[in-house]
Amino acid sequence: MLRDILAQAWEAMVYNRRRTAITMIGMAWGIATVVLLLAYGAGFSRAINAIFAQWGVNHIEVYSGRTSEQAGADKAGVRVRLTQDDVDRIWNSVPGITSITPVMFQDAVTVQNDLHTYTWSVNGVRPEGLDILALDATEGRLFNGLEEQQRAHVCVIGSDAKTKLFSGGYAIGETIRLNGIMFTIVGVLRAKMVEGENNINTSIWIPFSTVGDLKDTTYLDGIWFNYRGDNEVVEQNLRNTLGAAHHFRPSDHRAIFVANLQTQLHQFRIVSIALQVLLFLVGALTLGIAGIGLMNIMLVAVQQRTREIGIEKALGARRHQILVQFLAEALAITGVGGVSGIALAYLVSVLVGRITFYSAVAKNATDADIRLLISPTSVIVATVILVITGLVSGMIPAIRAANLDPIEALRYE
Repeated sequence: MLRDILAQAWEAMVYNRRRTAITMIGMAWGIATVVLLLAYGAGFSRAINAIFAQWGVNHIEVYSGRTSEQAGADKAGVRVRLTQDDVDRIWNSVPGITSITPVMFQDAVTVQNDLHTYTWSVNGVRPEGLDILALDATEGRLFNGLEEQQRAHVCVIGSDAKTKLFSGGYAIGETIRLNGIMFTIVGVLRAKMVEGENNINTSIWIPFSTVGDLKDTTYLDGIWFNYRGDNEVVEQNLRNTLGAAHHFRPSDHRAIFVANLQTQLHQFRIVSIALQVLLFLVGALTLGIAGIGLMNIMLVAVQQRTREIGIEKALGARRHQILVQFLAEALAITGVGGVSGIALAYLVSVLVGRITFYSAVAKNATDADIRLLISPTSVIVATVILVITGLVSGMIPAIRAANLDPIEALRYE
């Protein structure tokens, strides 16, 4: 039975091969569009995650601010200054913290070796700070806790700093002068994605204990920490802790500035999901248009084969057999077009490769470009849409064929 139905469908497709081919091309184009749009949406989401992942997403940065609300007897406008006591206070009072470091920044530091002189920024952190910011060495190593305790004059430098100072030569063990103070290079950092003039790849990183040789460390420029758990709960506990210590309301977001990367990433993910939904709808509409073309072709086929349907009914064919016959033809066209479309989508994704995205405005950012990586989920979703489209597009003409009056069909010219 099934073999006979498929054989009839194949004969009808071969008999009208030009019309069938055009319809299959339409279905293939529609399914390829759905798959590629879903792949683009997924690639966009991966690109956003890559941009944030380079800094480590489970970390929070805290910076000094100025109160904007009155708290008890304290007026608004009071400067909040972070100290090393706050580092211990946060560590002991905020649940979920896994590592923490005070941070000092020194801009416009004169960086020299025997051949070159530049003006770059120098950052002082504990060894944990390098892990918090997901900094890792491509040459040498990072400074350690012992060097922090000994106030060692060691440093790790950015990849661009190495290139400029040593013209690509070996830098480990070499010395540089920071505002005239000698430091030994123990590591070169992996290049980060950077845009504009804020080039972290020229920054110099030294132990926090040693940065006191360059500037006063009584008041901190910031505090960074990693954590586990809900980022909003951790941030609220942080504000409660510092608010109690510095006499400001936890709701006063100007008293301290908190950079919560998870919150920012969540906002971008909402945009990413909205984009994927939009692309899904565009692809579904494109496939729907192809389905309308299939429906029109099948209605024409029903009209052209009216006498044939009348003869089949006169010989005893039942309504459901006629319905299955035309539905099988529609699904066969849909199936061949779908397989061709998915193959076309894979071919296009391979040929296109990487689509320039963040690397258009940033250096070292090829990992954050969009790649059309087709996932099994995208194929399954597109296939479900295709099956539904094929069923709807084929069912209407099939029902019309099954409902033809056999006498009227035999009289049809």
